[in-house]
Amino acid sequence: MPTHQEPAVGGVEGVTLELTPEEADQLRKVATEIADALPRTGLADPALLDDPELLAETELAARWFPPRAARALSRFRRSGNPYGTLLVRNVPLDDDVPPTPADGVAPDWTRLPLATAVQLAAVTWLGDVIAYADEKAGRLVQDIVPVRGAERRQENSGSVMLELHTEDGFHPYKPDFVTLLCLRGDHERRAATTSGAITRALPRLPEESVSVLRRPLFRIHHSSSFGASGTGTGTVSPPLPVLSGPPAAPELVVDFHAMEPVDEAAARALGELRDAMCAVLVGAVLKAGDLLVVDNRAAVHGRSDFRPRYDGRDRWLRRCFAVADLRRSRGVRAAGSQVCAPLRPRGRG
Repeated sequence: MPTHQEPAVGGVEGVTLELTPEEADQLRKVATEIADALPRTGLADPALLDDPELLAETELAARWFPPRAARALSRFRRSGNPYGTLLVRNVPLDDDVPPTPADGVAPDWTRLPLATAVQLAAVTWLGDVIAYADEKAGRLVQDIVPVRGAERRQENSGSVMLELHTEDGFHPYKPDFVTLLCLRGDHERRAATTSGAITRALPRLPEESVSVLRRPLFRIHHSSSFGASGTGTGTVSPPLPVLSGPPAAPELVVDFHAMEPVDEAAARALGELRDAMCAVLVGAVLKAGDLLVVDNRAAVHGRSDFRPRYDGRDRWLRRCFAVADLRRSRGVRAAGSQVCAPLRPRGRG
């Protein structure tokens, strides 16, 4: 679908938890303990984080999270909230954040041990971390930055408006939760990360459209970041429904840029869904120390446009995924690994 005009966005005050200085200090101590346990050899190798013993120790240490933050994350995992989004502010970061990487990949993740540890620990309250060999080289913690020459791409390397979407909605084992930890905001404080929950949009949809959206009449083009294995934007998912599950609280899989309806009725229903979603969006311009969590089953997310300067001080988020049931993907992961094997290419036929 084509990119549309940017929608209006409401605030996230109702889903925001702001850590007190005492809570932030407690979280820093927990993260420091985890960071001290990180491997001391081959430090730049991102695969070192994909270690079951390390992740088990991280989960154990995360039990000492500040209680308010732990309860908020745990409650969000179990029950969600009406907005499909949770924002935790004043999360401690490393004292010396390196320059924003120009190519989209931090040269050495151990330059950010505290941020890495905080995010991995937070994810344990949501489920199990998961990653994909096709995407960002299978890194468990990924860098999201603007890349010169990619400004107009509908991906995390771009800086035009990023259309609302389900993260990796084409993947059979897509993440259940997306976490975004802000290391550095954009220069002009205009890049609003937005999200919209299906339960708030649903009352705005005609019954006929809901019925169409529940039928397998839609296919999603794979992100070009899944191109290393031969998949990418030329590959599409099997036909799937946009909505599934209980009528009053369905699950959602949609991408308003990369989704292809099979007929006019499906296209009309998809357009009506986008209008309904845009009417209920919430969002925030993320600043350093903000941790945003999106329920990828119940909400879409996107981002407004911004102007990068490519000066080493551009917007920099770190992304980490979680799933509620890691066992579902065991057939496509190596023993002891959290990384799903590359997708097999699938054509349009």
